[in-house]
Amino acid sequence: MTGPTDMGASSGLSEAAARAAALRTEIERHAYRYYALDAPEISDEAYDALVRELEGIEAAYPSLVTADSPTQRVGAPPSTAFAPVKHAARMYSLDNAMSIDELDAWFERLGPDVLERGCAFVAELKIDGSALALTYQNGSLLRAATRGDGVTGEDITVNIRAVKSVPLRLRDEARPIAGAPPQESLFDVEPDEAPRASWPRIEVRGEVYMPKASFERLNADQDEAGLSAFANPRNAAAGSVRQKDPAVTASRDLATFIYQVTEPRSLGLKSQSESLAWLRTAGFRVNPDIEVCDTMERVRAFCLRQIERRHDLPYEIDGVVIKVDSFALQDELGFTAKAPRWAIAFKFPPEEKTTVLREIRVQVGRTGALTPLAEFDPVLVAGSTIARATLHNEDEVRRKDLRVGDTIIVRKAGDVIPEVVAPVVGLRPEGAEPWSLPDTCPSCGGPVWRPEDEVVARCTNVACPAQRWERLGHWAGRGALDIEGLGYEIIGRLIETGLLCDVSDFYTLTPEALAELDLGRLKKDGTPVRLGPVVAAKVFANIEASKDRPLARTLFGLGIRHVGSTVSEQVAAAFRSLDALREASEEQIASVEGVGPAIASSVSAFLGNPDNVEVIERLRRLGVRLSDEGRIAEARPATLAGLTFVLTGGLERYTRDEATAQLKEWGAKVSGSVSAKTSFVVAGTDAGSKLARALELGVPVLDEAALVRTVETGQPPVPEAS
Repeated sequence: MTGPTDMGASSGLSEAAARAAALRTEIERHAYRYYALDAPEISDEAYDALVRELEGIEAAYPSLVTADSPTQRVGAPPSTAFAPVKHAARMYSLDNAMSIDELDAWFERLGPDVLERGCAFVAELKIDGSALALTYQNGSLLRAATRGDGVTGEDITVNIRAVKSVPLRLRDEARPIAGAPPQESLFDVEPDEAPRASWPRIEVRGEVYMPKASFERLNADQDEAGLSAFANPRNAAAGSVRQKDPAVTASRDLATFIYQVTEPRSLGLKSQSESLAWLRTAGFRVNPDIEVCDTMERVRAFCLRQIERRHDLPYEIDGVVIKVDSFALQDELGFTAKAPRWAIAFKFPPEEKTTVLREIRVQVGRTGALTPLAEFDPVLVAGSTIARATLHNEDEVRRKDLRVGDTIIVRKAGDVIPEVVAPVVGLRPEGAEPWSLPDTCPSCGGPVWRPEDEVVARCTNVACPAQRWERLGHWAGRGALDIEGLGYEIIGRLIETGLLCDVSDFYTLTPEALAELDLGRLKKDGTPVRLGPVVAAKVFANIEASKDRPLARTLFGLGIRHVGSTVSEQVAAAFRSLDALREASEEQIASVEGVGPAIASSVSAFLGNPDNVEVIERLRRLGVRLSDEGRIAEARPATLAGLTFVLTGGLERYTRDEATAQLKEWGAKVSGSVSAKTSFVVAGTDAGSKLARALELGVPVLDEAALVRTVETGQPPVPEAS
């Protein structure tokens, strides 16, 4: 019989397993957005917190560690937009020290024998840019690649050639000395004393970044052109090197700092400090703020100095990288599964300032969610002025006990996202009252409803004007009607000028009206910035093209609560038209796989609302297709029905989305994870943990050629006999 203690332990393990699984999914999603899409949703600090929580669970419950856990690997798969490049050696990430105490703990882990041998350290500024690998053949630039997942990156050679600080050819003074033994230092012999050897193949690594002044100019230009501003210099740099047009990269004023030689022994280099000297000699730009420290005290002092001067530098840094100088000692210390033991990144603590909370304003989102927003006296934090920050929900305001009039501590989480840390209770003014969410919507006066099991309160009025901007932006966004060129700024101006009220109004816009749209800014000569005929023509063409999107896109674009892209596809496949869906009962909708009663109720309520029906009918009259009847997909027999495919790795013939769409048109289901129910796994180049899982479960694996045959013929694949 199982005793209470056993039951408690079992319960604890079960809860930990569930939390670990949820954390892995969330971390992988954010890693993909950060590394592959250059579109992070959360700060580095928030991401690190998720990883640390998962590491804590796995340390407490070793049996929960999985081979594909984010703690066991580095980065995320590279995008398929650029050719893949396999690195000469893995590009590891670094472990982080978030405080001086954690830095001291790293020193202790090195061991007393290492420290007692007079170990020296190299302290380098941690440049907040995008990782870069440069390969030189016979002394000339052969290839440039992004970091990717650490093993495979993306080929960005054409773009990097436009970055002036990247030498296209290495300086002859840096060539190794002919006949020098491998471990003889390049710097032990004067250059004139011996002839130079031919160049070996060399890979170096560093950061490509955007200086602060260049970043400000870029955002000013974006603003002038009516385009969205970049969030920070790091994102701007990462996006700039991944442009399809190298001329765009050349115009962005990027710079580099190079800090590593991948195979230093081929050049006779014995230490990191020697490598940095060689890099300068070879013509690379090496950061001048580097110090060789012979004691731990000097390393600590260097780190603390950089915290004080970080905002005085012409580029962004987010910490200090400390490395054991000697390559021989580095070899002894080795690597963990994801990081070198001989290096660590000391991350700067967020800069905190105090200011006064003047108002807690409520913002209404696309789905009616009410979000409290702190408005405070402007204050300079981490290099820019902030005056507001989200407070997330009513429970968070109460937890922090924030009151209007409080002196508050603010910072930028990850040096990017404004955050209210806490009030200074000792400075609270007399009579300051606890804050609570209003009972009615501040935009329309409609009732506010908060389900018992949710932290978010919502306005229940679907016609609420405050939801208009988000709803319209959602309709035009990717995954929905995908109207390129219609960003939130332009949509906002269309709303303000009365040209947009609901989604059907997109299809009443004319090229002339779009061209004359005042973007709400003035040029240097005092005249208003307008959208202009060239951009207007492109936007209008994209609007017209959106009329023929598949039904699933339209359903998703309508913004029905609980109906995401996957549910939209399932519902569209089941009913084929909006008319059929409107005629269906809740029970019929709920019977669709993956839907259920809650989603069915939401869909039924939305389509039963007269205001929503009126908008749908206007869309029909304006030519928007509300049915998949007659599409090519319907003409195809569902020959792959009942089969589930999983795609992993890079494909040459199709993008991942294209392959998914092709398979679905034949009736197949495409999943993101491998299980015993998976019919086939399609393994492209550099397939990872999903391929390993398929082999473990005995799931048939297809190459790209088999995939092409399947989507062209619609015939189920025939696994090769084992």
